[in-house]
Amino acid sequence: MLPSVRFRRTGRHKKPGTAPGTIEHIGERHMDEIKITVHDYDEEHIDEIPISKIQKVQPYLDAPSKTWVQVQGLHDTEKLKSIWNFFDLHTLIQEDIVHTAQRPKVEVYDNCIFFVLCLLSYSKEEQKIQAEQISIVLGKNYVLSFQETDVDHFKPIINRLAIKGARIRKQNADYLMYALVDTVVDYYFNIIEHIADDIEGLEDELLQDPEDHLLNQIHKIRREIIFFRKQVWPLRDAINATIRDESQFIDNSTKIYLRDVYDHMIQVIDNIENYRDMILGLQDMYMSHVSNKMNEVMKVLTIIATIFIPLTFVAGIYGMNFDPGASPYNMPELSWYWGYPASLGGMTILALIMIFFFKRKGWF
Repeated sequence: MLPSVRFRRTGRHKKPGTAPGTIEHIGERHMDEIKITVHDYDEEHIDEIPISKIQKVQPYLDAPSKTWVQVQGLHDTEKLKSIWNFFDLHTLIQEDIVHTAQRPKVEVYDNCIFFVLCLLSYSKEEQKIQAEQISIVLGKNYVLSFQETDVDHFKPIINRLAIKGARIRKQNADYLMYALVDTVVDYYFNIIEHIADDIEGLEDELLQDPEDHLLNQIHKIRREIIFFRKQVWPLRDAINATIRDESQFIDNSTKIYLRDVYDHMIQVIDNIENYRDMILGLQDMYMSHVSNKMNEVMKVLTIIATIFIPLTFVAGIYGMNFDPGASPYNMPELSWYWGYPASLGGMTILALIMIFFFKRKGWF
Protein backbone atom coordinates (compact mmCIF):
# COMPACT_ATOMS: atom_id res chain seq x y z
CA MET A 1 0.00 0.00 0.00
CA LEU A 2 1.08 3.57 -0.63
CA PRO A 3 2.61 4.98 2.57
CA SER A 4 1.41 8.14 4.18
CA VAL A 5 2.50 11.46 2.74
CA ARG A 6 4.33 13.90 4.98
CA PHE A 7 1.57 16.44 5.45
CA ARG A 8 2.23 20.09 6.20
CA ARG A 9 0.73 21.11 9.51
CA THR A 10 -1.57 24.08 9.27
CA GLY A 11 -0.10 25.42 12.53
CA ARG A 12 3.30 25.96 10.96
CA HIS A 13 2.81 29.68 10.41
CA LYS A 14 4.00 32.88 11.99
CA LYS A 15 2.28 34.18 15.07
CA PRO A 16 -0.71 36.51 14.63
CA GLY A 17 0.30 40.16 14.49
CA THR A 18 3.84 39.53 13.26
CA ALA A 19 5.06 42.31 10.97
CA PRO A 20 5.18 41.51 7.22
CA GLY A 21 8.63 40.46 6.11
CA THR A 22 9.59 38.94 9.46
CA ILE A 23 12.33 36.41 8.79
CA GLU A 24 11.80 33.23 10.79
CA HIS A 25 12.48 29.72 9.57
CA ILE A 26 9.30 27.68 9.91
CA GLY A 27 9.94 24.06 9.07
CA GLU A 28 12.32 21.21 9.76
CA ARG A 29 16.10 21.39 9.77
CA HIS A 30 17.46 18.83 7.32
CA MET A 31 21.13 19.84 7.03
CA ASP A 32 23.99 20.89 9.28
CA GLU A 33 25.15 23.70 7.01
CA ILE A 34 23.72 25.52 4.03
CA LYS A 35 25.29 24.59 0.70
CA ILE A 36 25.70 27.14 -2.09
CA THR A 37 26.63 25.98 -5.58
CA VAL A 38 27.14 28.25 -8.58
CA HIS A 39 26.43 26.89 -12.07
CA ASP A 40 27.78 29.36 -14.61
CA TYR A 41 27.37 28.52 -18.27
CA ASP A 42 27.02 29.62 -21.86
CA GLU A 43 27.34 27.83 -25.20
CA GLU A 44 31.09 27.33 -24.81
CA HIS A 45 31.62 26.53 -21.13
CA ILE A 46 30.00 25.24 -17.94
CA ASP A 47 31.41 25.74 -14.45
CA GLU A 48 30.10 24.23 -11.22
CA ILE A 49 31.64 25.92 -8.20
CA PRO A 50 30.75 25.39 -4.52
CA ILE A 51 31.12 28.67 -2.63
CA SER A 52 30.98 29.65 1.02
CA LYS A 53 30.27 33.38 0.59
CA ILE A 54 27.80 34.81 -1.88
CA GLN A 55 30.14 37.66 -2.80
CA LYS A 56 32.22 35.17 -4.79
CA VAL A 57 29.41 34.97 -7.37
CA GLN A 58 29.94 38.58 -8.47
CA PRO A 59 32.46 37.82 -11.27
CA TYR A 60 30.01 35.39 -12.83
CA LEU A 61 27.18 37.92 -12.69
CA ASP A 62 29.36 40.53 -14.38
CA ALA A 63 30.13 38.14 -17.24
CA PRO A 64 27.70 37.70 -20.18
CA SER A 65 27.13 34.06 -19.20
CA LYS A 66 24.06 32.76 -17.37
CA THR A 67 24.34 32.02 -13.65
CA TRP A 68 22.36 29.63 -11.49
CA VAL A 69 22.89 29.89 -7.73
CA GLN A 70 21.61 26.72 -6.07
CA VAL A 71 20.99 27.04 -2.32
CA GLN A 72 20.30 23.90 -0.27
CA GLY A 73 19.13 24.31 3.32
CA LEU A 74 16.91 27.01 4.85
CA HIS A 75 17.62 26.87 8.59
CA ASP A 76 20.47 29.42 8.72
CA THR A 77 18.59 32.68 8.20
CA GLU A 78 21.67 34.83 8.77
CA LYS A 79 23.53 33.23 5.90
CA LEU A 80 20.42 33.40 3.75
CA LYS A 81 20.10 37.11 4.50
CA SER A 82 23.53 37.69 3.00
CA ILE A 83 22.29 36.06 -0.22
CA TRP A 84 19.01 37.96 -0.22
CA ASN A 85 20.68 41.31 0.45
CA PHE A 86 23.27 40.65 -2.24
CA PHE A 87 20.54 40.18 -4.82
CA ASP A 88 18.33 42.89 -3.27
CA LEU A 89 15.33 40.62 -2.78
CA HIS A 90 12.16 42.02 -1.26
CA THR A 91 11.54 41.18 2.40
CA LEU A 92 8.30 39.41 1.47
CA ILE A 93 10.29 37.09 -0.79
CA GLN A 94 12.68 36.41 2.07
CA GLU A 95 9.80 35.62 4.37
CA ASP A 96 8.16 33.22 1.91
CA ILE A 97 11.40 31.32 1.25
CA VAL A 98 11.86 30.29 4.90
CA HIS A 99 8.13 29.72 5.58
CA THR A 100 8.03 26.21 4.15
CA ALA A 101 4.25 25.80 4.15
CA GLN A 102 3.55 28.27 1.37
CA ARG A 103 0.87 27.87 -1.24
CA PRO A 104 2.38 27.45 -4.75
CA LYS A 105 2.35 30.83 -6.45
CA VAL A 106 4.12 33.31 -8.75
CA GLU A 107 4.78 36.93 -7.80
CA VAL A 108 6.29 39.65 -9.99
CA TYR A 109 8.65 42.28 -8.52
CA ASP A 110 10.57 45.12 -10.11
CA ASN A 111 13.87 43.23 -10.24
CA CYS A 112 12.74 39.59 -10.41
CA ILE A 113 9.96 37.02 -10.62
CA PHE A 114 9.42 34.79 -7.59
CA PHE A 115 8.08 31.23 -7.80
CA VAL A 116 7.01 28.97 -4.93
CA LEU A 117 6.58 25.27 -5.78
CA CYS A 118 5.96 22.08 -3.84
CA LEU A 119 8.09 19.18 -5.02
CA LEU A 120 6.64 15.75 -4.23
CA SER A 121 8.95 12.76 -4.50
CA TYR A 122 8.69 9.11 -3.56
CA SER A 123 11.45 7.77 -1.30
CA LYS A 124 12.02 4.03 -1.79
CA GLU A 125 14.29 3.90 1.25
CA GLU A 126 11.75 5.44 3.62
CA GLN A 127 8.75 4.06 1.70
CA LYS A 128 6.84 7.32 1.76
CA ILE A 129 6.02 10.42 -0.23
CA GLN A 130 8.08 13.46 0.72
CA ALA A 131 7.02 17.07 0.23
CA GLU A 132 9.59 19.82 -0.12
CA GLN A 133 9.18 23.52 -0.87
CA ILE A 134 11.18 24.87 -3.80
CA SER A 135 11.60 28.62 -4.24
CA ILE A 136 12.91 30.05 -7.51
CA VAL A 137 13.93 33.64 -8.21
CA LEU A 138 14.37 34.68 -11.83
CA GLY A 139 16.36 37.85 -12.35
CA LYS A 140 18.25 39.44 -15.21
CA ASN A 141 20.55 36.71 -16.49
CA TYR A 142 20.50 34.73 -13.23
CA VAL A 143 18.36 32.19 -11.38
CA LEU A 144 18.28 31.50 -7.64
CA SER A 145 16.82 28.27 -6.29
CA PHE A 146 16.19 27.51 -2.62
CA GLN A 147 15.29 24.08 -1.28
CA GLU A 148 14.97 22.54 2.17
CA THR A 149 17.24 19.51 1.72
CA ASP A 150 20.43 18.54 -0.12
CA VAL A 151 18.57 15.93 -2.16
CA ASP A 152 19.69 16.48 -5.75
CA HIS A 153 16.27 16.77 -7.35
CA PHE A 154 17.69 18.84 -10.20
CA LYS A 155 20.43 16.42 -11.18
CA PRO A 156 18.83 15.92 -14.65
CA ILE A 157 19.12 19.70 -15.25
CA ILE A 158 22.78 19.66 -14.24
CA ASN A 159 23.39 16.74 -16.58
CA ARG A 160 21.76 18.64 -19.44
CA LEU A 161 23.92 21.67 -18.70
CA ALA A 162 26.99 19.48 -19.04
CA ILE A 163 26.12 18.64 -22.67
CA LYS A 164 27.78 21.01 -25.08
CA GLY A 165 25.36 22.31 -27.68
CA ALA A 166 22.30 21.53 -25.55
CA ARG A 167 19.36 23.92 -25.94
CA ILE A 168 19.52 24.89 -22.28
CA ARG A 169 23.08 26.17 -22.79
CA LYS A 170 21.99 28.37 -25.69
CA GLN A 171 18.88 29.89 -24.13
CA ASN A 172 18.61 32.67 -21.57
CA ALA A 173 18.13 32.30 -17.83
CA ASP A 174 14.35 32.19 -18.21
CA TYR A 175 14.70 28.87 -20.02
CA LEU A 176 16.59 27.49 -17.01
CA MET A 177 13.71 28.67 -14.82
CA TYR A 178 11.33 26.79 -17.10
CA ALA A 179 13.48 23.65 -16.87
CA LEU A 180 13.40 23.75 -13.06
CA VAL A 181 9.62 24.20 -12.98
CA ASP A 182 9.17 21.45 -15.56
CA THR A 183 11.28 19.08 -13.42
CA VAL A 184 9.05 19.72 -10.40
CA VAL A 185 5.98 18.96 -12.51
CA ASP A 186 7.59 15.77 -13.86
CA TYR A 187 7.86 14.47 -10.28
CA TYR A 188 4.07 14.73 -10.06
CA PHE A 189 3.70 12.01 -12.68
CA ASN A 190 5.76 9.65 -10.50
CA ILE A 191 3.36 10.25 -7.61
CA ILE A 192 0.41 9.63 -9.91
CA GLU A 193 1.87 6.24 -10.86
CA HIS A 194 2.19 5.25 -7.21
CA ILE A 195 -1.38 6.36 -6.46
CA ALA A 196 -2.66 4.47 -9.52
CA ASP A 197 -0.86 1.27 -8.47
CA ASP A 198 -2.17 1.62 -4.95
CA ILE A 199 -5.77 2.11 -6.07
CA GLU A 200 -5.52 -0.86 -8.44
CA GLY A 201 -4.20 -3.12 -5.69
CA LEU A 202 -6.84 -1.89 -3.28
CA GLU A 203 -9.57 -2.57 -5.83
CA ASP A 204 -8.36 -6.16 -6.27
CA GLU A 205 -8.41 -6.71 -2.51
CA LEU A 206 -11.91 -5.30 -2.23
CA LEU A 207 -13.17 -7.65 -4.93
CA GLN A 208 -11.53 -10.70 -3.37
CA ASP A 209 -12.04 -10.26 0.34
CA PRO A 210 -13.08 -6.86 1.70
CA GLU A 211 -11.61 -6.62 5.18
CA ASP A 212 -12.02 -3.94 7.80
CA HIS A 213 -8.48 -2.54 7.45
CA LEU A 214 -9.14 -1.65 3.80
CA LEU A 215 -11.36 1.23 4.88
CA ASN A 216 -8.37 2.82 6.62
CA GLN A 217 -6.35 2.42 3.43
CA ILE A 218 -9.11 4.08 1.42
CA HIS A 219 -9.18 7.08 3.75
CA LYS A 220 -5.37 7.31 3.68
CA ILE A 221 -5.27 7.45 -0.12
CA ARG A 222 -8.11 9.95 -0.14
CA ARG A 223 -6.14 12.26 2.16
CA GLU A 224 -3.09 11.91 -0.07
CA ILE A 225 -5.11 12.82 -3.16
CA ILE A 226 -6.54 15.88 -1.39
CA PHE A 227 -3.05 17.00 -0.36
CA PHE A 228 -1.78 16.39 -3.90
CA ARG A 229 -4.65 18.39 -5.37
CA LYS A 230 -3.95 21.32 -3.04
CA GLN A 231 -0.42 21.59 -4.44
CA VAL A 232 -1.31 21.23 -8.12
CA TRP A 233 -4.27 23.56 -8.60
CA PRO A 234 -2.53 26.77 -7.41
CA LEU A 235 0.54 25.98 -9.51
CA ARG A 236 -1.60 25.55 -12.60
CA ASP A 237 -3.12 28.99 -12.06
CA ALA A 238 0.31 30.51 -11.40
CA ILE A 239 1.80 29.10 -14.61
CA ASN A 240 -1.22 30.27 -16.58
CA ALA A 241 -0.78 33.80 -15.20
CA THR A 242 2.92 33.73 -16.10
CA ILE A 243 2.10 32.80 -19.67
CA ARG A 244 -0.53 35.53 -20.06
CA ASP A 245 1.29 38.41 -18.36
CA GLU A 246 3.98 40.42 -20.09
CA SER A 247 7.33 40.36 -18.32
CA GLN A 248 10.79 41.69 -19.05
CA PHE A 249 12.29 38.54 -17.57
CA ILE A 250 10.53 35.92 -19.72
CA ASP A 251 10.83 35.84 -23.50
CA ASN A 252 7.93 34.84 -25.70
CA SER A 253 10.01 31.92 -26.96
CA THR A 254 10.17 30.55 -23.40
CA LYS A 255 6.42 30.97 -22.90
CA ILE A 256 5.92 28.34 -25.59
CA TYR A 257 7.64 25.85 -23.31
CA LEU A 258 5.70 27.09 -20.31
CA ARG A 259 2.51 26.31 -22.23
CA ASP A 260 3.78 22.73 -22.45
CA VAL A 261 4.21 22.71 -18.65
CA TYR A 262 0.68 24.06 -18.33
CA ASP A 263 -0.55 21.21 -20.51
CA HIS A 264 1.23 18.74 -18.22
CA MET A 265 -0.48 20.35 -15.25
CA ILE A 266 -3.84 19.81 -16.92
CA GLN A 267 -2.98 16.12 -17.39
CA VAL A 268 -1.99 15.82 -13.74
CA ILE A 269 -5.21 17.49 -12.59
CA ASP A 270 -7.32 15.24 -14.84
CA ASN A 271 -5.66 12.19 -13.32
CA ILE A 272 -6.16 13.53 -9.81
CA GLU A 273 -9.86 14.08 -10.45
CA ASN A 274 -10.20 10.60 -11.95
CA TYR A 275 -8.45 8.99 -9.00
CA ARG A 276 -10.55 10.98 -6.56
CA ASP A 277 -13.68 9.62 -8.22
CA MET A 278 -12.18 6.13 -8.19
CA ILE A 279 -11.33 6.23 -4.49
CA LEU A 280 -14.83 7.46 -3.69
CA GLY A 281 -16.14 4.58 -5.79
CA LEU A 282 -13.99 2.15 -3.80
CA GLN A 283 -15.40 3.60 -0.60
CA ASP A 284 -18.93 3.09 -1.91
CA MET A 285 -17.97 -0.44 -2.97
CA TYR A 286 -16.70 -1.20 0.52
CA MET A 287 -19.79 0.23 2.19
CA SER A 288 -22.02 -1.71 -0.23
CA HIS A 289 -20.19 -4.92 0.64
CA VAL A 290 -20.58 -4.23 4.36
CA SER A 291 -24.25 -3.48 3.82
CA ASN A 292 -24.76 -6.65 1.77
CA LYS A 293 -22.94 -8.68 4.38
CA MET A 294 -25.17 -7.23 7.07
CA ASN A 295 -28.23 -7.95 4.95
CA GLU A 296 -27.15 -11.58 4.56
CA VAL A 297 -26.77 -11.91 8.31
CA MET A 298 -30.13 -10.27 8.93
CA LYS A 299 -31.77 -12.51 6.32
CA VAL A 300 -30.48 -15.66 8.02
CA LEU A 301 -31.58 -14.42 11.43
CA THR A 302 -35.00 -13.43 10.06
CA ILE A 303 -35.51 -16.87 8.49
CA ILE A 304 -34.56 -18.60 11.72
CA ALA A 305 -36.89 -16.35 13.70
CA THR A 306 -39.70 -16.91 11.18
CA ILE A 307 -39.33 -20.69 11.48
CA PHE A 308 -39.51 -20.59 15.24
CA ILE A 309 -42.50 -18.23 15.45
CA PRO A 310 -45.16 -20.93 14.74
CA LEU A 311 -43.21 -23.43 16.85
CA THR A 312 -43.21 -20.99 19.74
CA PHE A 313 -46.93 -20.45 19.19
CA VAL A 314 -47.64 -24.20 19.44
CA ALA A 315 -45.37 -24.57 22.46
CA GLY A 316 -47.06 -21.61 24.11
CA ILE A 317 -50.53 -23.09 23.66
CA TYR A 318 -49.61 -26.43 25.16
CA GLY A 319 -47.55 -24.79 27.84
CA MET A 320 -50.55 -23.12 29.50
CA ASN A 321 -50.96 -24.24 33.14
CA PHE A 322 -54.50 -25.26 34.14
CA ASP A 323 -56.28 -28.39 35.44
CA PRO A 324 -57.75 -30.37 32.51
CA GLY A 325 -60.62 -31.55 34.74
CA ALA A 326 -61.59 -28.13 36.01
CA SER A 327 -63.13 -26.91 32.76
CA PRO A 328 -65.38 -28.51 30.11
CA TYR A 329 -63.19 -26.76 27.49
CA ASN A 330 -60.08 -28.78 28.13
CA MET A 331 -57.25 -29.92 25.86
CA PRO A 332 -57.66 -33.63 25.21
CA GLU A 333 -54.03 -33.79 24.05
CA LEU A 334 -52.82 -33.07 27.58
CA SER A 335 -54.10 -36.44 28.80
CA TRP A 336 -53.38 -38.29 25.56
CA TYR A 337 -50.66 -40.92 25.74
CA TRP A 338 -49.04 -39.79 22.43
CA GLY A 339 -49.67 -36.09 22.98
CA TYR A 340 -46.06 -35.09 23.67
CA PRO A 341 -44.36 -36.90 20.73
CA ALA A 342 -47.23 -35.88 18.42
CA SER A 343 -46.76 -32.19 19.25
CA LEU A 344 -43.00 -32.44 18.69
CA GLY A 345 -43.56 -34.27 15.42
CA GLY A 346 -46.09 -31.69 14.28
CA MET A 347 -43.71 -28.85 15.03
CA THR A 348 -40.89 -30.62 13.17
CA ILE A 349 -43.11 -31.15 10.13
CA LEU A 350 -44.18 -27.49 10.25
CA ALA A 351 -40.54 -26.34 10.40
CA LEU A 352 -39.60 -28.59 7.45
CA ILE A 353 -42.49 -27.26 5.39
CA MET A 354 -41.35 -23.68 6.02
CA ILE A 355 -37.71 -24.51 5.16
CA PHE A 356 -38.85 -26.16 1.91
CA PHE A 357 -40.94 -23.10 1.07
CA PHE A 358 -38.04 -20.71 1.76
CA LYS A 359 -35.69 -22.74 -0.41
CA ARG A 360 -38.14 -22.73 -3.29
CA LYS A 361 -38.34 -18.98 -3.00
CA GLY A 362 -34.53 -18.80 -3.08
CA TRP A 363 -34.30 -16.96 0.19
CA PHE A 364 -31.46 -19.16 1.41
